[in-house]
Amino acid sequence: MRAENRIDYIEIPATDLKKAEEFFSALFNWSFQNWGEEYTSFNDGQLDGGFRLAADVAPATGVLVIFFSTDLERDVERVQELGATISEPIFPFPGGRRFHFVDPTGTEYAIWSAE
Repeated sequence: MRAENRIDYIEIPATDLKKAEEFFSALFNWSFQNWGEEYTSFNDGQLDGGFRLAADVAPATGVLVIFFSTDLERDVERVQELGATISEPIFPFPGGRRFHFVDPTGTEYAIWSAE
């Protein structure tokens, strides 16, 4: 049953659907379903979403999708090994630490961990 007033689905623009699928499949083991050449949907085990083909990279000043991790140092290495670049190294904030990275399609994300 769908929960009212909660984020139900997230759709992310990507300049290269194949690269986005390969990256997140390898990083988080997401499963994907392709819906033609301009859309692919995913499930992360809890949330459904999709990548839609976009001509331009999503602006870094737009919405930031943030993932949770129990091991930031491991994930810094993993995203770099998979072709992402670190846009902000690990930094503390009240309640935890996080880092930002730009995936191989040019979209920025972050991963955080509790203190």
